[in-house]
Amino acid sequence: MKTRHADPALDRLADAVLIPPFPGHDAPAWVLDALAGGLGGVTLYGGPNIDSGGQLARLTAALRAADPDAVIAIDEEGGDVTRIAHQEGSPYPGNSALGAVDDVALTEAVYAALGADLAALGVSLDLAPAVDVNSQADNPVIGTRAFGSDTALVARHSAAAVVGLQSAGVAACAKHFPGHGSTRLDSHHVLATVDASMELLAYRDLPPFAAAIAAGVRTVMPSHLLVPELTGDLPASLSPAALTGLLRGELGFTGVIVSDGLEMRAVSEPYGIPEAAVLAVLAGTDLLCLGRDQDRQMYLAVRDALVEAVRSGRMPGERLEDAAARVAELRAWT
Repeated sequence: MKTRHADPALDRLADAVLIPPFPGHDAPAWVLDALAGGLGGVTLYGGPNIDSGGQLARLTAALRAADPDAVIAIDEEGGDVTRIAHQEGSPYPGNSALGAVDDVALTEAVYAALGADLAALGVSLDLAPAVDVNSQADNPVIGTRAFGSDTALVARHSAAAVVGLQSAGVAACAKHFPGHGSTRLDSHHVLATVDASMELLAYRDLPPFAAAIAAGVRTVMPSHLLVPELTGDLPASLSPAALTGLLRGELGFTGVIVSDGLEMRAVSEPYGIPEAAVLAVLAGTDLLCLGRDQDRQMYLAVRDALVEAVRSGRMPGERLEDAAARVAELRAWT
């Protein structure tokens, strides 16, 4: 496997859009070296990286010693989805409970408190909140992660969550664009389909994303989800029509588009992780999350695939530069 190229600046550009995982409660030397050399940041996971709050704070301090501005991302939603409190359960209510109470001031306060905890532990990007409208009662992947099934309710609580989280200096991430709430399948395992017209998407699924954008959300995560009328044969995460056309063009989002885990079978099975990474960036993604169980070799393979795509002329260098610039803005904000 190649790990060196004739253009170190191009290597650095590719590194700048990656937040790979790593195993262990201490940062490996290769991660610290990569951060010092321009890696965008890392993604942390519960069991592999987190044993206790004190241990996590020491880990993030070591990461920041290598790069003070590193994006340190975690998927901490509260309720059923927690990485920091994976051993005992989250002390914070999940979205469904907050939606049931329907007090936007409470939602903002809960997310502000969660953000303060994350900031104290050295985390700078929380891959939350889920702003999906849970319109399918037996949805296997969203369910209690959603604020509810009513679009207007989900929209107002999505905005409150974004404001609360970012008031603590932790970037929020509205997910899973353009909405994963109407599916009966889990995109971790298969390519799920939202067979809805654009009119229905605009009425049912998109308002919470528009509300999050209006609230200043710093990042948005697209879903590995087929929306035939919008994306054709591609999942939204790899679709220029979804990301560049709808999210950036029509909804006016100017922040960082961060991928869902590229190891998820909906994209890794048909394309492989390195190719899915290239397709995601070509479509408009700025920051690539590789998923929990990927290793240094996969990080290098993805970096090499991005470099080769630019060197071969398949990807305009300006697209990678634009992605890196957006990530740099996020790093500066956090």
